[in-house]
Formats: sequence, C-alpha cells, structure tokens
Amino acid sequence: MKSITITNVRVIDLRFPTSRQQIGSDAVNKDPDYSAAYCILETDSPLEGHGLTFTLGRGTELCVMALEYLARFARGRTLESITADFNGFYLQLTGDTQFRWLGPEKGVIHMACGALLNAVWDLYAKAEGKPVWRLLAEMTPEQIVGAIDFRYIADALSPVEALEILRGAKAGQEKRLERLEDEGYPAYTTSVGWFGFSDEKIRRLCQEGIADGWTHFKLKVGGDAEDDLRRGRIVREEIGWENRMMVDANQRWGVEEAIHRTRQLAELKPWWMEEPTSPDDILGHARIRREAAPTRIATGEHCHNAVMFKQLFQAGSIDVCQIDSCRVAGVNENLAIILMAAKFGVPVCPHAGGVGLCEYVQHLSIFDYLSVSCSLEDRIIEYVDHLHEHFREPVRIHRGHYLVPQAPGYSGEILPASLEQFSFPGGECWRDEKKALALE
Repeated sequence: MKSITITNVRVIDLRFPTSRQQIGSDAVNKDPDYSAAYCILETDSPLEGHGLTFTLGRGTELCVMALEYLARFARGRTLESITADFNGFYLQLTGDTQFRWLGPEKGVIHMACGALLNAVWDLYAKAEGKPVWRLLAEMTPEQIVGAIDFRYIADALSPVEALEILRGAKAGQEKRLERLEDEGYPAYTTSVGWFGFSDEKIRRLCQEGIADGWTHFKLKVGGDAEDDLRRGRIVREEIGWENRMMVDANQRWGVEEAIHRTRQLAELKPWWMEEPTSPDDILGHARIRREAAPTRIATGEHCHNAVMFKQLFQAGSIDVCQIDSCRVAGVNENLAIILMAAKFGVPVCPHAGGVGLCEYVQHLSIFDYLSVSCSLEDRIIEYVDHLHEHFREPVRIHRGHYLVPQAPGYSGEILPASLEQFSFPGGECWRDEKKALALE
C-alpha cells in the first residue's frame, strides 16, 4: 500500500426530508427525516475516505460536533499507521479520558466513532483497490482478530475462539463466493409497510413487491391492536402464506404488553417479531422470547455496543441478531458481534434502510457468509428503496437479492451534488423550506 496521509477531515450535517412522505415512519418515530453525520477524509493522494452514521433529523448536529472532535485523531495520520494497529486506533477514539465520560461506548459519541471508522475502512479498501467485503475476506484471521477489542467480550468469545472460527471458514470460501455472484444475497423489503401508509398504498406496494420477486416483507406495528392485525391481514392477503412476513414494533411496548401483543399477532405467522421492547432490556427480551414462543425475537439495531450483544447471546434473549453498521463503532465492532453470533449459533440479519445502511451492511453480510458463518440459512438483509440515487455506488437489487458490490471502498460515498443540496441548514432543500415556512 502506497503511503497515504490524512490531511483533513470535512464533516457535513446531511438531512433528507423523508418525513414529508412519511417514509421511515413507525409507531415510535412518526416524522423521521433520514439524515447522517457525514465525513470525508481528505488525503495527500487522489483518494478520499467517506463515512457516515445514520440519524433521524433533529439532533444530527450533536453527532456532527462529536465527529468534528474525533477528527483530530485522524488528521496527520498515515493510513498505514492506522491499519497496522486498527484496534489501537479504535481504542484511541473510544478511550479519550474526558470525552469518554460522555459515553462510554454508546450514544452520540459512539455513533460518531462509527462514522470515522467507516471512513477509514472506505479509504483502506480504495487504497487496496477492493470492496470492503473482499478486503475483509482476504485478510488473515490474525488481521481480523487484531482489529477487535476483546476487553469486555472475552468471557463470551476469546481471541483464540475467534481465530478458530475464522480459520475454519477459509475452507470453501471460493465456492461460497461463486454462489453469491450467481444468486446474490437474500433480502427482504420494509418499503411496503411503513406506519403512515394507507391500506391502498400497502396493497399496491405488496403487489409490486411480489411482481419484482420479493418473498420476504416487513410490516410496522405498535399502534392499536386491532388495527395492527387488520393491516397485517392486508399484507397476508397480498403476499400469501408461502412468503414470509416479519413485524416490527420499534421498542413500543413494555415486556408484558410485548408478550400479549406478540401472541395476538401470531395468527399472521410472523417469521420474527422485531424490537418488541426497550433495546436495553436484555432480560426482558429473554422473557418475551420464552413466553411468546414460537414467534422468533429479533433485535440489535439500537444496541449500543458489543457488550450488549454479548449479554443478549448469553441470556438467550434473541433468535435473530440485527447488527447496524453505524450504531456501534463501525466495521471493527461489527466484526466482534458477527463472530459472537457465530459462536452462539444466532443468524445475523442486519438492520438497513436509512441513509447508506443498505450500502454498508451488504459488505458485512457477505463477509459473514464468506469468512464466519459460512451459511445463508435463515439469513437475510433488510432493504428499503429510498435515497440510493444519492450514492456513487448504490446497492443493486435483483429479484429480492443484493448483488455483490464490485467497486473499491465501502459503497457509502454520496454524490457532491447531493451533499450540496441536502446539507443542513444551508442546502437548497432546506433553504426552500425556510422560505415556505416564512410565507405561511
């Protein structure tokens, strides 16, 4: 790898007005504007590293400020000095003795760490001329383990166990890649079932989804119990019983209500119930899983860090592990979570949608299949059909499958025109809104 120095880090508050069409709406988040704290690593070469963390509008400025603070640890560093000790860089970002007090390893601070680390992985992959999934798949088990912080998870997964998993998965890797290149990675669509959609729109989108080859559909629930059932029956009428349906409560209920409501929805035969209660309630999820069986329980998109995932696995709280590419500290921490999931035999089905999450998680799932789990059984990636037109290398979907990305990098680079138009508050999109509000 040619010597590359990070000379500057540009940070942008990027917001898309998705709330105007109720895109992304659910029982808890009723007016989301899909947004991102976005950074660009400028270098002394033609290459740049682009990274982001996903947010929902108001408050993005807090992630931006945290990202601007963390940027000091990247400016002036050579890429090689970071990648030679990736865990050391991770610990530097998460371990600032005063800034860490605001976390530690959770919330705004940790999400900003994720944006910066995602940008570094993007730059690293571009420097190597590979997409991130291939970069990871071709790394040695020792290099992967060297990028992971095992301090708080070694009681569940030791470095030695991680090495054994990774070494064992090298066998048959080429054949698995051939399968992915032929078939793609299985996906499901959430675009049919946003909370604010009318019955007519749900029917139309289900019909269009079936025509496009989708076999897995997700519906947002968490409103009135009878209304949830009514909307669920509409989806079942349109997709039939041969296709799979998932339901997502977005943390709407307490534990006892979650058990009751999951049992009520069982007539829909959901493949899983997602986020039935607070994402922090490890033991609550375990009780829901026991008492609402046989409906499988899925969560993870709001888990703060690898420690929470460790406890979910240890307590037998979930059937489906939903990693998020931005909620935790980027690729590094997701490697730890993917390896723990493999040890505990829990399939990884990433949360996606948002801004750039689909673009990111395809790389993580491909790596999981090629280098960790070696299985596609009960594994699937979420897909939301929004905002992909703003990316230089958007996801490619065919008949309900992600096609394998081939361009170097992490696929999260947003087009300059989109950065300019949707930057907040000065972008054209938001200037026009201010004018409209002034006229009301």
